[in-house]
Amino acid sequence: MITSEVLLLGNPLLREKSSTVTDFRSQETIGQIVMLKQALDEFRKENGFGRGISAPQIGILKRMVALNLGQGSLVIANPRIVDRSRATFTMWDDCMSFPHLLIRLERSLSMDVVYEDERGIEHEWKGVDQARSELLQHEIDHLDGILAIDHALDERSIIYRSEYVRNREYYDHLVDYSIEPTI
Repeated sequence: MITSEVLLLGNPLLREKSSTVTDFRSQETIGQIVMLKQALDEFRKENGFGRGISAPQIGILKRMVALNLGQGSLVIANPRIVDRSRATFTMWDDCMSFPHLLIRLERSLSMDVVYEDERGIEHEWKGVDQARSELLQHEIDHLDGILAIDHALDERSIIYRSEYVRNREYYDHLVDYSIEPTI
């Protein structure tokens, strides 16, 4: 079920492992890339947040992620983490598939990633900084059927976004890092 709507927590497709993108020139892949970018752009416009979305979140079980770090949307395919720092940090993570929740979890501070661009050309991104590292870890997890809630530090680490907004100073004190919006 491919849709431009973001699939919500509970949809079994979110737990599926995605397959490798192999034919970057096929009309199917080109169409999926366009849909993925549109889904990210629409979500950002409607909700005021969102820096990345994985293909499984719109029902496409392919290893693709659309990113918007404030300079327009781009798609990376077949990303894989080849190295990660031992240093970690805690943060409140959000997700388009459960937009009303925040999850306190731990992520690696930095990492190296290999991926293919929209034309299928391989790139290596060394020393990915904290903001992009946490985002890529989140999106790559989606490609493997893993959700942020699976990384919750404890039972008190899942909160409503509205509670966070009301008491942001308190909740930010509980973590090492806060996401900077790109909208």
